[in-house]
Amino acid sequence: MSADPVLFRDLAYVFIAAVVGGALAWIARQPLVLGYVVGGLLISPFTPGPSLSDVHSFELFAEIGVVLLMFSVGIEFSLRDLHRVRWVALLGAPLAVLLTIGLGAGTGAALGWPPLQGLMVGIVISVSSTMVLARLLMERGELHSRHGRVLIGISLVEDLAAVVLMVVTPELGSLETKRLLGLGAALGKSALILVPFWYLSSKVFPPLMTRAAQTRSSELFLLFALAVGLGTAAATQAMGLSVALGAFLAGLLINESDYAHEILARLLSLRDAFVALFFVTVGVLIDVRSVLSNLPLLATMVALVVVGKLVLRAAVVWALGQPLSTSLLVGTGLAQIGEFSFVLVQVARSAGHISQDVYQTTLAASLITILLNAALFRAMESWVGKLGLGGRRHRKELAVERAGLRDHVVLCGFGRVGSAIGEALESFGIRYLVIELDPDVIKGLAARGVPCLFGDAGHGRILEHAGVDRAALAVVTVPEADRARLAVQGLRRLRPDLPILARFHDAASRDGLLRAGADELIQPETEAAATLIRHALRRLELPQERVLAYLGRFRGAMERAQANAGAAEALPAVEEVVMGSGPLADQTLGEARVRERFGVTVVAITKARGPVLHNPTADTVLRTGDRVRVFGLPDQLASFRREAGG
Repeated sequence: MSADPVLFRDLAYVFIAAVVGGALAWIARQPLVLGYVVGGLLISPFTPGPSLSDVHSFELFAEIGVVLLMFSVGIEFSLRDLHRVRWVALLGAPLAVLLTIGLGAGTGAALGWPPLQGLMVGIVISVSSTMVLARLLMERGELHSRHGRVLIGISLVEDLAAVVLMVVTPELGSLETKRLLGLGAALGKSALILVPFWYLSSKVFPPLMTRAAQTRSSELFLLFALAVGLGTAAATQAMGLSVALGAFLAGLLINESDYAHEILARLLSLRDAFVALFFVTVGVLIDVRSVLSNLPLLATMVALVVVGKLVLRAAVVWALGQPLSTSLLVGTGLAQIGEFSFVLVQVARSAGHISQDVYQTTLAASLITILLNAALFRAMESWVGKLGLGGRRHRKELAVERAGLRDHVVLCGFGRVGSAIGEALESFGIRYLVIELDPDVIKGLAARGVPCLFGDAGHGRILEHAGVDRAALAVVTVPEADRARLAVQGLRRLRPDLPILARFHDAASRDGLLRAGADELIQPETEAAATLIRHALRRLELPQERVLAYLGRFRGAMERAQANAGAAEALPAVEEVVMGSGPLADQTLGEARVRERFGVTVVAITKARGPVLHNPTADTVLRTGDRVRVFGLPDQLASFRREAGG
């Protein structure tokens, strides 16, 4: 059997474009989805350079990406998360979707569009990108904040709404009796399929999945899950319904089992590969010339998404009893379109409801709104924190007992790390004040009588209200590097002599915090490593004094590495140095003052005529020919090597 060289060349183009676009998006700290679409533009027939020969074949491949995406959405669909914000999500999301569809139809009528085009534009922009939203919240550490929970709850219901819209969109058209009957038939089929669906989910699939799991074969287990997903999608397609609906229902089948997490973990890599292929194909289909010739339409769609959706979502959430701050953040997070809009616009194009110009403009509008969303969300969060928009009825809850606070600790951020520090301070009777952006956290602290402020710790006015001029210490635990750096800068500007502790995760954030004025930096990963080392060595029943000595060297090296971060990027290392006849020969370690003079730690000494001395004492004599293992930074090791005469 001979392989088609053109097909494999095109397949290589697609995945190379995905890697290049994804890497560019990662460097620019943008969603990977955006990078995949940009990668597709690079190999599009409408742009110079290499291009795909048979785009239609890859459109078929991309359908697998849609199926796997909807399958995984069904597996991940969390009724528990939905229950926590059920009223806002269950009432607010459908209402917001309907209002957005109405906004699209009304705008189309005002601009003279055909009625069906305005309706389709409203449908396409009515749902937001769950992938973009989840990534944004996870990166900012706000997935479990109040606005994070509301956003996720609404996006889950919007996912359901997208499935429904995929079913009804092909039947929409002129409001003739035949069309209405077709729409009723589609909804009836969707309802009818739920009867065998629930029977299969409760009676048939659980024992089959148990049998598949009992084989202890990861290949069979994954193949069984794929058979369920693709088989259900094929069944719904055979009934004249969307494959996306079948894939979503199959995911719900898996979701009800005990094996959902395992299946999802095995499915993710395959799903991500095909989803990347889907978005690259979307980029391939964008005709830049068509988009440029329809700039008024593009500007209208971007305005509908960024301004229209933001205002409508924020108004709906606020009307359902959420604080204004939460409402604005939710509206901003949902002011974008992504993967479900791509699928919906393809369904609308296949049904002949929209022109090629509208299709191309929708793809371009999704790129622009995704690009704008992260920056807009940061700006909105900063603005909300600066103005303290918590709603009048929440002002009392967010009030703080600042009068009389002196020699207290200002704690910026009260997540898992910040709350643990707060508990320790309470245990020792030390007063502290919390600055936090999550209204739920502030409400709980106020109820306990803990002084607290709602707002962004990066704003000077918030820090002034926190009594920084009278504080004894500031601890910055916010996970986002930019916000942490701004908080440290603000603290240092108000109090040049205030001790400031901060957490960091990588070299870039560490350097930024040091430049901002932090006195001491703590990396959670380093502390976790030290704890694991201690427990591991104790489990191996090694002597406690040796364990503590090693941990002391480990922590000392990490602290020295952080202290010298501004001068050198190198990491500490262990090096063996052979003692020569230099100044250190015939001196004890105590007399040579190795640690004080060079900053290195002697780990072991292999004597020229004798045993290996681990963790040598201060009385150990350095002799010519001894092999000394030392631990330190490269410049420290070089200085010791010169003096040792090696």
